[in-house]
Amino acid sequence: MRLRIYFLVTLLIFCGLYMQAQLPPYPKNYFRNPMGIPIELSANFGELRPNHWHMGLDIRTKQRENLPVYAAAQGYIAKIGIRPQSFGRFIIINHPNGLSTLYGHLNDFYPDLEKYVTGQQYKQESWAMELELTKEKFPVSKGQFIAYSGNTGGSQGPHLHFEIFDTKTTKRLNPLLFDFGVKDNIPPALVKLALYDRSRSVYDQSPLFYPVKNTDSGYIIPKTPVLKVGTNRVSFALQAYDRVSGSTNPNGVYAAKLYVDDQPQVAFILDSIDYDETVYMNAHVDYMHKHNGGAWLQHLSVMPGERGAAYKKLNGDGVIILPDTSLYAIRIDVKDAAGNTSQLNFQVQYSDSITRPILRQEGAIYFAPAEKTILTKPDFEVHMATGSLYDTVKAYYFRNNSSETPNTISALHQLNDASIPVHESFTVRIRPYYPIPDKLKEKVLLQRTYRNNKSVRKANWQGDWLTADFDDFGSFQAFIDTVPPRISDLNNEDTINLSASTRIVFTPTDNFGVVKNFRAELNGRWIRFTNDKTRNWIYEFDERCPYGVHQLKVTAEDLVGNITTKLWLFKRNPYTPPPKKKTIKKASSTKKKNTSAKKAPVKKKS
Repeated sequence: MRLRIYFLVTLLIFCGLYMQAQLPPYPKNYFRNPMGIPIELSANFGELRPNHWHMGLDIRTKQRENLPVYAAAQGYIAKIGIRPQSFGRFIIINHPNGLSTLYGHLNDFYPDLEKYVTGQQYKQESWAMELELTKEKFPVSKGQFIAYSGNTGGSQGPHLHFEIFDTKTTKRLNPLLFDFGVKDNIPPALVKLALYDRSRSVYDQSPLFYPVKNTDSGYIIPKTPVLKVGTNRVSFALQAYDRVSGSTNPNGVYAAKLYVDDQPQVAFILDSIDYDETVYMNAHVDYMHKHNGGAWLQHLSVMPGERGAAYKKLNGDGVIILPDTSLYAIRIDVKDAAGNTSQLNFQVQYSDSITRPILRQEGAIYFAPAEKTILTKPDFEVHMATGSLYDTVKAYYFRNNSSETPNTISALHQLNDASIPVHESFTVRIRPYYPIPDKLKEKVLLQRTYRNNKSVRKANWQGDWLTADFDDFGSFQAFIDTVPPRISDLNNEDTINLSASTRIVFTPTDNFGVVKNFRAELNGRWIRFTNDKTRNWIYEFDERCPYGVHQLKVTAEDLVGNITTKLWLFKRNPYTPPPKKKTIKKASSTKKKNTSAKKAPVKKKS
């Protein structure tokens, strides 16, 4: 017995030390403002976004581009990247204290760095790229100019995206915990409470909603202080947002904790998240409610398939067991990163007189988070791996034989819809209507559709079956694609005169929406076209295209290898704008009246 007590005490001490060791360091005044203007936020760390938490701060740049960006602390540039529909052009700096900072959506880097990156792009013949650098290559001092702010990548407007993370683990840390001088004395705002019957899946119900009201003693549920429920297993979610002082911009909340009869049950804290974990945001919110047009609701319980870092289990997982008809006091504390707190209090009571719904249908197929599941039909299969879902999902399947296009080679198979989030991709297998000739087998793809959204994958063959992995439910169908991408002509001249132009723009298109490769050559050598927003490929004339006559060759390839190539000759000469035409005023047909009035003489100063 003594040995057992000694072991438990030792274990508790070890766990306590381990938790202390895992706490991320938040040095104050180590990092400076990365901009030369006061920080104004358009988004904070942990703000809710489609399929991810926002992992840094979005700093306003006065709706302008090309403001100088500075190194937040001493260190060296460890990584440079150019990603379309993501960070755009970005820089990562490693610092001596074991932390790193990221600066995203940039325009040009500082001159020496810009020259180096351009050289690497031409060496690798690729516009999109990521380079890892040694500490000797580009050291920086605190406050050193490193780039200009911009709107590149997935940005929807000019701003700087700024992150702080642990260099070794890459876990992103909440920058507001490092004290950048952002004033905040406003507690989070609570909007409404959602209640769930956790004797069944959250995807098999619509929650009950209760608006909340702020009072002098905290938030309450007006007119309904006691929530009576017909199930002895319940959980809650909350619609809430935060603001900083002097701003009307709604940001994400930092943390929330659930209490039952003053005993803490579970909490979520958005202070340290890795990019590998950020998709677990879909288990943190009521995904179905948001997908169907509702607001963000943040769960105060851990979903069965949730494996992220946001939740801390204190005395359970947040699913509240009501063993009898007693009243149970519920308290929810919601905090921001500055420590401002809002509190909601109410009571919940189980009533066995309330009718409960049927939990499961006999003969139906269910996908469960902790199980591998296979849906099998004569010409369609889906393989779901363990951990693919956050809660149990009933399989709704429908088959349609109709084909809208002549290149369709299978039935249309619908499986559920996109209102159910999928964490791990699943495998779709489709058997075509008929055997496909060998010469066309490499031209087959699978397409997923849902409403106006489409995604395609090149199909792999497994015997007579086609397979591909997808990330969302929807409708699936197989096609043969023999149509190459389309590249618009510059014009029909033999030698095109581009003397008045500053750039060349192409917008290649494909019948299935995917241009896998785009390549341009000037006089037989690769030339850099940028593709920042993924739609347009743009070349800004520079020293690599001097005055004279040049040959331009452009090639576009789709997902299954169909290729289009076009050639043009164009010339560039020093451009002089044409002189403006002089306008000759017509003489009036009526003579001006002869007036005898004279101008008043100007008085001379004495």
